[in-house]
Amino acid sequence: MGFFNKLFGRKPRQPVTIVSGLPRSGTSMMMKMLEAGGLLPLTDNLRTADVDNPKGYYEFERVKKLEEGDVAWLPEAEGKVVKVISALLKHLPDGYEYRVIFMRRNMGEILASQKKMLQNRGEATDVVSDEEIAALFEKHLQHIRHWIETHPNVLVLYLHYSDVLADPLPQARRVNAFLGNTLNVEAMALTVDPDLYRNRQ
Repeated sequence: MGFFNKLFGRKPRQPVTIVSGLPRSGTSMMMKMLEAGGLLPLTDNLRTADVDNPKGYYEFERVKKLEEGDVAWLPEAEGKVVKVISALLKHLPDGYEYRVIFMRRNMGEILASQKKMLQNRGEATDVVSDEEIAALFEKHLQHIRHWIETHPNVLVLYLHYSDVLADPLPQARRVNAFLGNTLNVEAMALTVDPDLYRNRQ
């Protein structure tokens, strides 16, 4: 591949770093950590900070169109980090190397945080029971794990939300090692605010 890149004057593709996980699992926190560490985030700043995410969402709206086949933005993501919710990971095209930092969180905390966010928006919270949502999420996570394991161009590091909040520096070091030891781990750790650990269980 390197030979053909040189022959045709193409630059080798840089890996695309992705922060993923279920909604309300700490993905925005990790995006902020990576930005502080020196990795440029791909965002459009259309979704601004609010009471549910006071430090910002770090979203890129075109990611939501992956399911529709919109992948033309991916070259822009090379060498950067972009947030992609777990449900959309399977729509990432081949041809890129993806380094996925997958955030995990206690399911009860995810459901409580999601319910609080819906309440803040004035939306209904009793359409589907917590038990049904939890079962769907768990099944979904199994499918995503299988997808990752069957794609050799996808490397993954699993992190737990509560571990990052409890002791951020060791987790920042794990992330740094996973991404090639180029980040400022002290700066990453300093962005973590334990006061934002709401809906603790």
